[in-house]
Amino acid sequence: MTQQRRTALITGAGRNIGRAVALGLAQDGLNVVVNGSSNRAACEAVANAARAFGVEAAVVMGDVGSEAECSRIAAEATARFGAVDVLVNNAALRPAKPFLEMTEAEWRRVMSVDLDAAVWLSRACLPGMVARGWGRIVNFTGMNAMHGYAGRAPVSVAKHGVWGLTKALGKEFGPKGITVNAVSPGPIAADDADAQAVPADYRAAAVAKVPLGREGTPAEVAAVARMLVSDAGAYVNAQMLQVNGGAQT
Repeated sequence: MTQQRRTALITGAGRNIGRAVALGLAQDGLNVVVNGSSNRAACEAVANAARAFGVEAAVVMGDVGSEAECSRIAAEATARFGAVDVLVNNAALRPAKPFLEMTEAEWRRVMSVDLDAAVWLSRACLPGMVARGWGRIVNFTGMNAMHGYAGRAPVSVAKHGVWGLTKALGKEFGPKGITVNAVSPGPIAADDADAQAVPADYRAAAVAKVPLGREGTPAEVAAVARMLVSDAGAYVNAQMLQVNGGAQT
């Protein structure tokens, strides 16, 4: 089909930050491809909400922890809209487990979703961006990438790797009209189901490190991603923008 609007593919877009990014970009006039791994109903709800802004939206389910699935997701998005102009690598796993108790399978699973997915999806989408001379990639890292946390070694390693990938791709593809940046959220209020899965003392300790004294919202994080995608963010490249209320440790 002939592309009339730019199109954004957002992974992990059925809830929380991914949902806020998808709806924010739709509000900004981009068509959106909503990706999730299991909850299709949630992804369809996001797509329906996006259409209320007058754009087109599609749901492409798939496990981004698989290289083959990443290629399929990007191919389906391109077939539907003609291009993927904006890639938002948001999907992530954040399990907590002592380092010495972790299995190889558990380590590999986190790496595949939290780091490898950004590699494979970027490889799938970048050729089209290069051909058009324009593109935006926004990767999500987090405070794990900056500080590391006990019990979350694979997450910390993977997210630090995403930061390295962001810098490398930003420098390699900047000359081709493509910016690659990272957004690093701090403690962010989650959907009820996710919030209940996080121990209250862990959340309280995280908020205690935030000078603003509260959790951020998904919309506040999405606002930074929206800026990076917009013309206002055109001169920001190979950077990590922290959205954490001033938390440093």
